[in-house]
Amino acid sequence: MNTESPLSGHISKRFDSELEDIRNKVLTMGGLVETQVNNGILALMESDSVIAQKVATEDYKINAMEVEIDEQCVEILARRQPAASDLRLVVTIIKTITDLERIGDQAEKLGRFELELIDEGSTSTQYAKLEHLGNLVSKMLHNALNAFARLDGNVALKTIKKDKKVNDEFESLMRQLITLMMEDPRSIKNALRVSWCARALERVGDHAINICEYVLFLKHGKDVRHIDYKEVKKQLSK
Repeated sequence: MNTESPLSGHISKRFDSELEDIRNKVLTMGGLVETQVNNGILALMESDSVIAQKVATEDYKINAMEVEIDEQCVEILARRQPAASDLRLVVTIIKTITDLERIGDQAEKLGRFELELIDEGSTSTQYAKLEHLGNLVSKMLHNALNAFARLDGNVALKTIKKDKKVNDEFESLMRQLITLMMEDPRSIKNALRVSWCARALERVGDHAINICEYVLFLKHGKDVRHIDYKEVKKQLSK
């Protein structure tokens, strides 16, 4: 990930240092979250209980980072009283770490559901279709973090465009699972767990989109939440 600082300088070098430190902590948190998500997907694909257990029990590290960064942001707001782009940066960071923490929660769910599937004797062939959805979502998260690292509005916009593809993939998978449950009632319990995994992955994609929207807010000063891709593009072209 490119971590070169896109921040402009201030008269106070200490303020520059504080902003850079907090930004680097967000990137570190993002890297940890990305690893958790990828390990959750890997555990699903390989029915690996060791990796699943690790993903299910290490969410506390992400939670601790969120608290630390949030406290640092509050301190900066109180002492520095930032304005304009600096205020947008701090607000963006506060919102971003909230979504990163929630992505960590979804990764934890992947680990827990995978442990339950293994206990039930399920095999990876029964939910291999999750792999494509997982790869899509993993790529979205990676691009969202890169967009934040470089304040790259183009990458953020392209990532937002992928939301429809993830939603379509999720809906297709859900239809397949419903058909499976109707045809084989014995599969219902595990099919439901697979559907919960799919929902967790879909939610990771939603949070990645949120991060991209914050990047666009920071870069362009425009709030593009709750509008579709075409409208976002239209707003930014004004």
